[in-house]
Amino acid sequence: MNKYKNLEIWQRSVALATEVYSATKSFPKEEKYGITSQIRRCSVSVPSNIAEGAGRGSKKEFKRFLNIAYGSIYELETQLLISRNLDYLNEQTHKKLSEEIDQIQKMIYSFSKKL
Repeated sequence: MNKYKNLEIWQRSVALATEVYSATKSFPKEEKYGITSQIRRCSVSVPSNIAEGAGRGSKKEFKRFLNIAYGSIYELETQLLISRNLDYLNEQTHKKLSEEIDQIQKMIYSFSKKL
């Protein structure tokens, strides 16, 4: 189970977190400790929890951490929508990130069910 780096869901969620960091660079300075920080934390939480769960050594523990990652990706989706509503994100960036989030949500759900 510790070969998490080979998991597509981990690879894609790392790429998503990287994209989120780039997308939030232009957020207002007054949001540095607000929504910018929150978005970045939950985006990093997704691959981090996948990796941690893989390292726990049991399927039950792995599933538990996948559930945490699943919650974090939904949290990220919500925060990006709020950011779009506030015009912190343009429509194109929001759409691109949302599409990747949707795919990762499906992947985490499916992978969890298969464990």
